[in-house]
Amino acid sequence: MTDYGSWSTGTQDTINAVLDRAVAAYGDQEFLDFSGVKFTYGEIDREATRLAHGLASLGVKAGDTVGVILDNNVDAVLTWFAINKLGAIFVPVNTAYKGEFLRHQLGDAGVRVIVAESDYAERVLLVEDGLPEAQHLIFRGAPPTAQPDRLRVASLDSLRSQDTSPIEANVAPSTLAMLIYTAGTTGPSKGCMISHNYACNLARQTVNSTGRTSADINWTALPLFHLNAVCSTVIASMMVGARASIYPRFSLSNFWPEIERSGATIASLLGSMMPLIGEAPDTECSKRCYGQIKHVRGAPFPASLQQKWKERFGIITAGTMAYGLTEASVVTSLNAGDTPPPGSSGHRNDDFEVRIVDEEDRELPPGEPGEIVVRPLRPHVMFEGYWRRPQDTLNVMRNMWFHTGDIGKFDDDGYFYFVDRKKDYVRRRGENISSFELETTFRGHAAIEDVAVHSVLSELTEDDVKVTCVLKSGATLTEEELCRWAIDRIPYFAVPRYIEFRDELPRNPVGRVLKYQLRDEGRTASTWDREAAGIAVAKR
Repeated sequence: MTDYGSWSTGTQDTINAVLDRAVAAYGDQEFLDFSGVKFTYGEIDREATRLAHGLASLGVKAGDTVGVILDNNVDAVLTWFAINKLGAIFVPVNTAYKGEFLRHQLGDAGVRVIVAESDYAERVLLVEDGLPEAQHLIFRGAPPTAQPDRLRVASLDSLRSQDTSPIEANVAPSTLAMLIYTAGTTGPSKGCMISHNYACNLARQTVNSTGRTSADINWTALPLFHLNAVCSTVIASMMVGARASIYPRFSLSNFWPEIERSGATIASLLGSMMPLIGEAPDTECSKRCYGQIKHVRGAPFPASLQQKWKERFGIITAGTMAYGLTEASVVTSLNAGDTPPPGSSGHRNDDFEVRIVDEEDRELPPGEPGEIVVRPLRPHVMFEGYWRRPQDTLNVMRNMWFHTGDIGKFDDDGYFYFVDRKKDYVRRRGENISSFELETTFRGHAAIEDVAVHSVLSELTEDDVKVTCVLKSGATLTEEELCRWAIDRIPYFAVPRYIEFRDELPRNPVGRVLKYQLRDEGRTASTWDREAAGIAVAKR
């Protein structure tokens, strides 16, 4: 019988306690760097406390959800910490969301207060009728030009109370810290309930896997609405008194100048960032930075690209050899110094029991792929379920195991290999995209009769989005017209690269679209290519 580990309490922690310990130990030391504007641990704690008192004046209390649509800036971190200081729940929203994407997440979360950049506040006001529980809209920057119908609007600066006294809130490791929404690939996106201890445990795993110390500087351009930046950069840095340099958004031309300026020793990247940097020509700045970065974290990071980074840039470790997902992260991993086989994602850790099973939940032997199922070996290291969706939670917990919907295998030495995804979703440039929500949007076009959104393999290691659709009888519409229509209605990263019109979609006998067939066919002779047509999409 294989020994998968045993149940134990392990370390139980809260984000608030991690911050308190960091302030006590490193209060006057630099913590966060936003493009050269720097803040100490003490300053961050004090300003977050001021905002917490301001939010409390709006009636925010323990257990309330607060929506946050902020760019990568210090106020995004302060607002998050302020929410958690009150025992309330941080609900970060992708800043590219608009329309139904935005309304669904804010409405589903039942937010009472929304904090947003001025431009994003305008988007909120366009959907406020669909947010019955929302009461306050707090804007950062200039006031929105649109007039609210119901929401009470105020500036973020007006919430910066002069009160810096400690907040008295009963926050336990099991207390919900945040809702992180899934991509909603097989239905509407769902809010994963993330406890304080889950977030802290993920950060601790990051510290252990990289050997991070107080001397390290973690640079990232990943958005603060992702679990990666929140846990693996901010909380992980707090745990050891390290520094974090957070850039507004990824820029290939500014990458090495930022690494040099910040003194970064760790870089956290995702998606196409790694091959873009790895393939870019050398610059005087990249040459000067040779050996400065010790660890670069990110996935996917194939063996050939890892080797290129090590040779060109002097990296010690390249890539994140781990497997996890929002509901349970991370469940296989490496410790600092491990040398895994090519293509593997580490091995089981002490936090989770992981097995590979067939359709009847029978465990499969090493080398044979099957569905990855998971259950925790510690309290509160996995999601607490889907927010307000008990049946959806039960649906993924068959036989009391969380069924990931992904396919993997273990080898004879216990190393894990990700094989494929059962879930029908698209991943593009580090973003998970809901095919369901995209299809809902495209069906709203007057000329569209039927539509399927699916992936097409990209030359940059991830997926490009393709929309295959059927026009209504007598309708006239070009692919370019449909693309430009979509740009105004969906996040920039979800705008399809490929569009194809067909007379019908392939379906199985019960009427379900055969997306695997569409994926396999990929770019056909009839496929229109947005990039070839020269249509650029601004990041907004």
